[in-house]
Amino acid sequence: MFLESQINHPMQKGSIEVICGSMFSGKTEELLRRLKRAQFAKLNIAVFKPKIDKRYDTQKVVSHDENTIQATPIDCAENILKLANEAQVVAIDEAQFFNSDLVAVSNELANAGVRVIIAGLDMDFLGNPFGVMPQILAIAEHITKVHAICVECNGIANHSFRKNANKNLVQLGEKQEYKPLCRSCFSSKMK
Repeated sequence: MFLESQINHPMQKGSIEVICGSMFSGKTEELLRRLKRAQFAKLNIAVFKPKIDKRYDTQKVVSHDENTIQATPIDCAENILKLANEAQVVAIDEAQFFNSDLVAVSNELANAGVRVIIAGLDMDFLGNPFGVMPQILAIAEHITKVHAICVECNGIANHSFRKNANKNLVQLGEKQEYKPLCRSCFSSKMK
């Protein structure tokens, strides 16, 4: 007989887990940690990333700490269903770059008994909910919000502040283009 804590454990089959937060908060590192545990448990995993994310590697998910795992770059969420094959765990990094089809794909996988782990920015550089992430957060059984450290005041950062004047919603970048800020420092910079 399962205890309640076992039923709700983040490693349950047929569920959706979301890891969200600002840039430099450790989202991908946490995703990789969960995937390494799944590999240790000898589960069949499939890892996907958006084709547009070429910052570190085109065929791997790479954390800021340079930890990696092999991944399949895709241009649309529907391809996950075609490529996941017999995966027991499906991981998706940088989910904010996918369209709303990711919701249906995630639900279909979870309903089929697959553990779906999704990592992505929950807010854009303006502090608004980012892309499909609000819908993904709404359907998830498990949500982990991770935080960076504000580079201005050393507080808890939950915003990704863009340092340049580019107004495009999507601009891939790293520490040259973005910095993590707390609510107060972010609000001051946005005035």
